[in-house]
Amino acid sequence: MSLQEYQRKRRFRETPEPRGMVARHRTKARSFVVQLHHARARHYDFRLEVDGVLRSWAVPKGPSFRPGEKRLAVEVEDHPLSYASFEGTIPEGHYGAGHVAVYDEGTWTTDGDPADAIGRGSLDFVLKGSRLKGAWKLVRTGERGGKPQWLLFKRSDGFAGDFEADDLLEGVPRAAARGRRQNDGAGANEAARARRTTSAAKTNAAKTTRTAKTSARSSAMHRRLIDGASALPGARRAGRLDFIAPMLTTASKTVPAGEEWLHEWKWDGYRLIAAAGGRTGPRLWSRNGLPWADRVPEIVTALSALDFEAQFDSELIAVNATGYSDFNALQAALKSGETAQLRLAVFDLLRLGGIDLTSVELQARKALLRELLKGADPRLFYSDHVAGHGDEVFRVACSRGMEGIISKRADSPYRSGRGNAWLKIKAQDTREFVVVGYTQPKGSRKGIGALLLAQPRDGKLVYAGRVGSGLSDAMLAELPGILRALETSEPVVALPRHTPLPAGKVHWVKPERVVEVIFRGWGKEGLLRQASFSRLREDRSPAPDLEQPEPLPALTSPSRIVYPDIGATKQQVYDYYLEVGERLLTEIGGRLLSIVRCPDGITGQRFFQKHAGSGFGRSVKRIKVREADGDFAEYFYVEDLPGLMNLVQMNAIEFHPWGSRVAQLELPDRMVFDLDPDPSIAWKEIRRAARDLRDRLAEQGLPSYARLSGGKGVHVVVPLAPTADWEAVRRFCDHFATGVAEAEPDRFVATMSKARRQGRIFIDWLRNARGATSVAAWSLRARAGAPAAMLVTWDELARIRRPDHYGIRNAAGRAIPEETAAAIASAPPLPV
Repeated sequence: MSLQEYQRKRRFRETPEPRGMVARHRTKARSFVVQLHHARARHYDFRLEVDGVLRSWAVPKGPSFRPGEKRLAVEVEDHPLSYASFEGTIPEGHYGAGHVAVYDEGTWTTDGDPADAIGRGSLDFVLKGSRLKGAWKLVRTGERGGKPQWLLFKRSDGFAGDFEADDLLEGVPRAAARGRRQNDGAGANEAARARRTTSAAKTNAAKTTRTAKTSARSSAMHRRLIDGASALPGARRAGRLDFIAPMLTTASKTVPAGEEWLHEWKWDGYRLIAAAGGRTGPRLWSRNGLPWADRVPEIVTALSALDFEAQFDSELIAVNATGYSDFNALQAALKSGETAQLRLAVFDLLRLGGIDLTSVELQARKALLRELLKGADPRLFYSDHVAGHGDEVFRVACSRGMEGIISKRADSPYRSGRGNAWLKIKAQDTREFVVVGYTQPKGSRKGIGALLLAQPRDGKLVYAGRVGSGLSDAMLAELPGILRALETSEPVVALPRHTPLPAGKVHWVKPERVVEVIFRGWGKEGLLRQASFSRLREDRSPAPDLEQPEPLPALTSPSRIVYPDIGATKQQVYDYYLEVGERLLTEIGGRLLSIVRCPDGITGQRFFQKHAGSGFGRSVKRIKVREADGDFAEYFYVEDLPGLMNLVQMNAIEFHPWGSRVAQLELPDRMVFDLDPDPSIAWKEIRRAARDLRDRLAEQGLPSYARLSGGKGVHVVVPLAPTADWEAVRRFCDHFATGVAEAEPDRFVATMSKARRQGRIFIDWLRNARGATSVAAWSLRARAGAPAAMLVTWDELARIRRPDHYGIRNAAGRAIPEETAAAIASAPPLPV
């Protein structure tokens, strides 16, 4: 192996790159490094240690974690092992000019001699890094321009997934090369980094000393707070201090009313989970669980000064001259490494002194947090709130040019993932779009004319319009270099006929960059109206999650009485479904629906609707389905909270899903046996009958779970692997129910005849035919008292005193039973 070509291309007196030499002694484990290189064309440098050097490939799109998805890898000159720790900027005019950052590093293994495998043009290997793990392969395909062309792809294993390198870029840390043997000096860039670190440490020394004194004076108070925290309802002993996935917001067009809501500013920055104290010391994670401590050392210093163990939810922000968060300034600070002025807005407390607070009410968590941060380093500040007065808070946010507000239920526990207890109300309508092209500038304008935008819809990109206003001079100067490197001759999206832009005037680019745009709604042609550029989202990739659902619909007639006997209004029904929405969606999401609509309340006219209505919004999906008579009709389903709430706004009270999903419409994945008793049957007999059906199903290898109907009976639900068609499932249910009725004719009947049902329990198996439905758990019923269907464990069923035990006032506190989740996870195929 030789570094002659590497050294020939570089002037080491002018570039911070290490000169290096071939290592004469092999390290115990072969190392690898992947560096993100912002050169003339952005790419990833993929380097494997082989025989004392780093064999290197340039991967334009970066590695893909999708098994078998091939990425071009151009073999380049060998690099010294010391290059693995290189980060910095290669000056203009030099080979590879641009910024280099370490993306991942670790060790790698392969069977046999790697040099021989590379010589043969096929290398199988296993990576052990922080991000790149598992089995990979490099295959040589030919040569172009004197450089060997290879393909890099992921093997199918437990580390594969539907994402790629760019998807993990938010919070790229410097992957420090700890423990790696250095063969020569770290280079000028490492010396500069050391000087900056030392300077920062000196600058913060006085502040740290003052903070330490303050912390010492307040340690007794902190101990009292910790003792008080352990007595809070929901507090429990915490396990190992580690990353907790953040609680996410749901978009809403309206601000929720009432004192039970707390309203906070919406900070415009990067979400971080922060930890102080503990055995590992201060730690920072991005919302995806990536380490961030190396990017903001000053925040780590501030966390170090705290004299207690805690875990926070927070937002990293840059504050502008007017005192508000500035996302562009934040990005510039992180790019330059000048992060001393960044601040951490801390808005939630997840853990304190070994106590897990995630099940404690939000208002109690925030009260503790406020006291804990008194006297802390000013780079950590408490993000306050206002209880109630949401409309007024929102108006103030708009008048001050802020992005919006976050409204949170005061009694909400902290639950990872998206829910309906935290709502996001934006002052401006903004959205992220994929850049698919650009036009040339006209007149005195420099750089580009306008960006052509698209958004994912149903798995493909659709043209959304263009944006030219709002681009600063700096952005107009930066964009041409970014876009020219991505240009392609093929149109990326189809342009509508009504657009005035001829396709021949467009410079198409590969859909790899994302921008955020401010706009004032949509034109009648479905394109952006009055769009203005907001920012380039370097932390985002054009993944399918950019396909944004509609925000929650505005509620009309909120004071209309829906349940006269208890005085429950449409607002209360809406709030209930908002709270249980994510759990209800596990029952109905992706399934065709029938709904019961009560426009004038449950005592007025009601409609049982199974076909799509004209007033349904875009988030209510439509599909053509062949009916029994051979004709097609338009059915509907929902997949997300906006879709569900759209139906609630349309006065839907009950939700009855099909027993199959839209993706496999003809293959049911659940059976339901509805125990419908004669009025003379005691409730305890119905509960016993449900348990007996459970036991009989178990004898056939079928697990089941119980669901209260919210009426007078119980549903015994059997999850299935979707392998048998509707007719096979119908035959099985008929045979099973008839068999039970024949075995105990005094207790059960399997026919609908009212005359034969007297004194017996009807096992209603007819809900398992194609097009038949049964009520979903957490669905309200259009009956007096606003009861709800509900999942219960078998032990709970034995104790519950009536089938309508749960309703609008107590059902929202119910979680999905682990017993139910386990039954669904082990769903077997239908017995033959």
